[in-house]
Amino acid sequence: MIPFLDLKKINLRYETVFQEKLKAVMNSGWFILGSEVKAFEANFANYCKMEHCIGVANGLDAITLTFLGYIEMGVLKKGDEIIVPANTYIASILGILQAGLVPVLVEPHLETYNINPKLIKGKISDKTKGILVVHLYGQLVDMESIIEIGYKYNLLIVEDCAQAHGLDFKGSHTRTFSFYPGKNLGALGDGGAVVTNDSILSEKIEMLRNYGSKQKYYNEIIGYNSRLDELQAAFLNCKLPDLLADNSRRREIAKRYLCEIKNPNIILPQCDDISNHVFHVFVIRTEKRDKLKEFLETNGIQTLIHYPVPPHKQNAMTAWNDLSFPITEKIHNEVLSLPMSPVMSDDEVSSVIEVVSLWK
Repeated sequence: MIPFLDLKKINLRYETVFQEKLKAVMNSGWFILGSEVKAFEANFANYCKMEHCIGVANGLDAITLTFLGYIEMGVLKKGDEIIVPANTYIASILGILQAGLVPVLVEPHLETYNINPKLIKGKISDKTKGILVVHLYGQLVDMESIIEIGYKYNLLIVEDCAQAHGLDFKGSHTRTFSFYPGKNLGALGDGGAVVTNDSILSEKIEMLRNYGSKQKYYNEIIGYNSRLDELQAAFLNCKLPDLLADNSRRREIAKRYLCEIKNPNIILPQCDDISNHVFHVFVIRTEKRDKLKEFLETNGIQTLIHYPVPPHKQNAMTAWNDLSFPITEKIHNEVLSLPMSPVMSDDEVSSVIEVVSLWK
């Protein structure tokens, strides 16, 4: 079986240095907000070419605390509307809701799966105060159009980059990340971060993640407990220098898939410029998705579905269940993700191409 994502193989590359980091953290006796977190925050901010990085517990918290930080600053207030793609993982929407804001869903392009800027204007109301952009599957959104809309309507722009580590961003001043193990830059547990050029926002999020406190036992605002821990930060520091090479390998695999998969029954992803994609996953579409999935697994290829149920059809979102987003629904009914990782061998890639091309 060719695994969809061999996390064991990915992380075995770091076994020795991980063991050394584990011993160093244990011997330090400091496990929360210590030198490893500070070092990773500095390194990741530099990598992203941003001024500040605040490590938090996970990607959902990164979104939530970002919006709460803007509320603390007076940039947003509870009840404000935030534009968000209808086609996304539900965490993007949950982060808006948990901050007391109102998500307004917008359909994607069928070709790129990312939000369609042309449809945003029709969703803007007097209550609209921001846009949460999601670089889904690792593909860059049309940020020039988004920024133009934001400027015209005075809208805050935040980027959900949970699937886009290492992308050459050209957008907002605030981005959120997840370091869930399966991400392009993944920890060995949960983790997340906010990167921003806004010093005031950075200060607010630093307080929000740590009980609303700047100084221990002195709480200035209502805060939360959402901190990237020392050990995960240490592991991420080990892996960060290889992110560029890992993404390059993902692009090599994607290029082969795009050029060599020949099957009229399958729709390949559209990438005008492969450098604008880091291929967190490689998503194909077919109306016979379940049959293809079964065929591939029978022939030793593991696949996943990202994602089977759109957010507006989830049981948690009963108020939205009757809404219609036909493009989003079509995508969720047809997508299938092929194996994609920086440790796939050329032979494994060839096998995937051969089997996918044979399916009828």
